[in-house]
Amino acid sequence: MIFMGHSAPAPTSTHRKLVIVVLGLAALITTMLCAFALPSLHSGPHHVPIGVTGTQQAAQDLQRTLDSDTWDVDVYASTSELKAAIEDQDVVGGLALQPGKLDVYTATAGAPSATGAVTALGDTLAADRHVAATVHDLVPFTADDPRGSGLTAALMPMIFGGIFPALILSGVFPGHRGLRTRLAGAVLFSLVAGVAVAAVLQFATHSIGGDYWMNAFGVVLGMTAMSTTLLGLQALLRMGGFAFGGALMMLLGNPLSGLATGPHWLPSGWATLGQLLPPGAAGSLLRTNAFFDGATAGFPALVLTGWIILGVALALIADRRGRRSPQAPSESVVVRQSTPADPQPAPVASGR
Repeated sequence: MIFMGHSAPAPTSTHRKLVIVVLGLAALITTMLCAFALPSLHSGPHHVPIGVTGTQQAAQDLQRTLDSDTWDVDVYASTSELKAAIEDQDVVGGLALQPGKLDVYTATAGAPSATGAVTALGDTLAADRHVAATVHDLVPFTADDPRGSGLTAALMPMIFGGIFPALILSGVFPGHRGLRTRLAGAVLFSLVAGVAVAAVLQFATHSIGGDYWMNAFGVVLGMTAMSTTLLGLQALLRMGGFAFGGALMMLLGNPLSGLATGPHWLPSGWATLGQLLPPGAAGSLLRTNAFFDGATAGFPALVLTGWIILGVALALIADRRGRRSPQAPSESVVVRQSTPADPQPAPVASGR
């Protein structure tokens, strides 16, 4: 009898794996620190787009005065054009110079932190000109949630709505044979959970407005993007891929989403990266659908669709590779070999 099984890993292989795990965890913690700490340390207005209007000379003088790393200033021909630009999310706020007064226009629901900065800027300019400043919030949060707490809190359910299905479905339907079932389950879960989350935000907490089905579509698209990406990474790279995807969504995508402050409150590079990751794109899509009639929905929807395509593509690659790979051997195989030393069966004598 010869018993063939998996031998214990060589010490060199064990040490190599240990080093890889330790270095990977150290890199993960370092990335998490950078993602949370650096944007916070350098948070503030960074190239915040605002508009100004008034007499041509006054508006152009104000544009030259304010244009800097803090403000990107555009001049508008009239107050109505400035207000339309704010409602279309071309700018986050604006200043209208009028004889004897200064009107400050904001959109709190679009950029909560930048709104405070624009208001403070208007107060400073009004004091310098010895005129009164009047603030007009064109796009506020809802009356039941004036600080937008519900919108900010919605990001975590969307992130976990992408991580949990990928994790649970991988355990219930493991291996190559369960890959397509996992993908179908993730999409189905996103549909059900997205509709439910949007309903709670709109009808239970009254934190968002707008068209309910557009809001639900944004949440569904965000959850689908995260869950399919995680499933694709897990199918192709196993648990290492899942860990990388989870860190990407939670440790990098969450702090860089800008959902609580608006993306313009983060340093430019971090803000751009955050909007290209699923959490940031999902938050921006929900914001614009809920408060701006989908004025800038195209870009975040395109980003989320791209992540869905990436996740499905990774899963298809893993599926094709799984079909080509031979059947894995069992952990222990018993092989019977005949040797010359084996005793031969004795002949059976015939009875008479």
